[in-house]
Amino acid sequence: MGTDRCVQLAAQGDITAFEEIYRSHHRRVFNQCLRMTRNVSEAEDLTQDVFLQLYRKLKTFRGESAFTTWLHRLTMNVVLMHFRKTAVRPDQRSDLAPEQFEIGGRGAGSESSVILNRIYLEEALRQLSPGYRAVLILHDVEGYEHNQISELLGCAVGTSKSQLHKARRKLRALLKKRARRGARVGKLQLRYV
Repeated sequence: MGTDRCVQLAAQGDITAFEEIYRSHHRRVFNQCLRMTRNVSEAEDLTQDVFLQLYRKLKTFRGESAFTTWLHRLTMNVVLMHFRKTAVRPDQRSDLAPEQFEIGGRGAGSESSVILNRIYLEEALRQLSPGYRAVLILHDVEGYEHNQISELLGCAVGTSKSQLHKARRKLRALLKKRARRGARVGKLQLRYV
């Protein structure tokens, strides 16, 4: 059964069709939550919340965009509301997942410098506000264009561009600050530095 048919049936209350949607999209939703929260247990809880919301709101899906786009936006909204409601500060979270950024020491070549670079990058990413982190991850990690991000987050294209610019600037400043504190950061192969 195709996704469109499953969505139609699930919107009419067909539990089997909803289970099929869950099986097809669970991993993608969980990974999205994990990238945003950087915490496995929070990501698991939020994934459940997303599918509860999906079950409640599936009737409102009008098909004006792809179902996966609509689900992605729903997931983003659930995670962002979680950040707003609980005022979770990034430095209070633990249980980090590996980041998707491509990093490595230029000339350093040692595995320990690559690991340190990764730790410093993750530390800097945790310090970004949830909105900045969302746009940065959607654009630079997941490869979404600004018009897609604006649709997913329900903001203007200009807002997406502005937040990406500010997120990159903040990330660059955090990494430079870390380097000035005497840490052996080496040259990070990132477009932010």
